[in-house]
Amino acid sequence: MSAPATFATPGPATHPQRRGFAALGLVPFGAIVVAFLVLPALSLLWGSIHDSTTGAITLANFSYLGSASALKPFENSIVLAIASSIVGGAAGLLIASAAISSRSPFVHDMAVTFSSVAANFAGVPLAFAFISTLGANGFLTNLLKDHGIDIYAGGFTIYGMAGLTVVYAYWQIPLMVLVILPSLQALKPAWREAAEILGASRWTYLRAVVIPVLTPPVLASVLLLFANSFGAFATAYALTTGFVSLVPISISNLIAGDITFNPGQGDALAVGLAAIMAVCIVGRVLLERRTSRWLRR
Repeated sequence: MSAPATFATPGPATHPQRRGFAALGLVPFGAIVVAFLVLPALSLLWGSIHDSTTGAITLANFSYLGSASALKPFENSIVLAIASSIVGGAAGLLIASAAISSRSPFVHDMAVTFSSVAANFAGVPLAFAFISTLGANGFLTNLLKDHGIDIYAGGFTIYGMAGLTVVYAYWQIPLMVLVILPSLQALKPAWREAAEILGASRWTYLRAVVIPVLTPPVLASVLLLFANSFGAFATAYALTTGFVSLVPISISNLIAGDITFNPGQGDALAVGLAAIMAVCIVGRVLLERRTSRWLRR
């Protein structure tokens, strides 16, 4: 008896023309990347190695980065970024964990909705809101005074580094909630069930499963908060009118200032800022890759 004939099932037809049309959709994105990322980066590099007066090639602009007037802004920006990212990361992680643990969809939706709005509320409006609330004559400041609490008596001021940390934390916390929620949601219930079947306690499950899996994405999220805080300009400038020395404010003074005008040094500062941003981005990508296969749905 002869074997039955088999016929190959034709696979889906490929259409090179369709792939070509799909690739055309990337053209606007590519144009935006070139116009707002590649060209400005090349402009910064070009300006940083040229004398702003004579146009001659020089590395003197980068020697400025070693001076005290350049190191102080970097020191302040790093301290502010670390403080606000730690506060925002810890508080945001707790809020996101509570939203995930809640059995009410309303709590989860409210946390996501508020975080989406608050994470984008920054700049001059945010500075004005905090001046009206926690300023020397702000609503909350006067309310606390009426109850015998003077927050300014201990040296706190909304216009200094401590005040900037509080203001930055306002958008850092909701940003942390948004970026860490997907990782928390990707924790598989089967892992917890397997741990319970094997007799593991809640702490053992957290120590042996949750913490190792979530540590890289949490660190990656904190790096994102650090970069977000390090490069912020409008809020700090509007709140302190430039009296707190930060890298973005120093760049503004060197490029648009009347007394300290020196575009070459400003470009060198911007290159230093961009280098720190690049380190944060690369670190975030590497950390996310460590657990992507575990958290992939």
